[in-house]
Amino acid sequence: MITPTKGIAPDRCLLAVGAQIILQLDEPRSISQAWSRLKAWRTEHGHHSPVSFAWFVLALDVLYSMGAVDLRRDVLVARSADAQASER
Repeated sequence: MITPTKGIAPDRCLLAVGAQIILQLDEPRSISQAWSRLKAWRTEHGHHSPVSFAWFVLALDVLYSMGAVDLRRDVLVARSADAQASER
């Protein structure tokens, strides 16, 4: 589920979807903006395997648990690697 398995395609595993979400967070965005941009990005780049909103939320959970994103005032913010290292 987090990584590709026999039943989960590499472009659909939670780490890959999380990386795709991070690409959409070049600036702070609402959850719905990030969701819309992710769907559009996946279509533009030929990722045809479906990703539901629930799967999107699971990928956000993985990113949050890794310290890669933060939710501030209902806006998703990608955290930089420098900020993550200094907070440890």
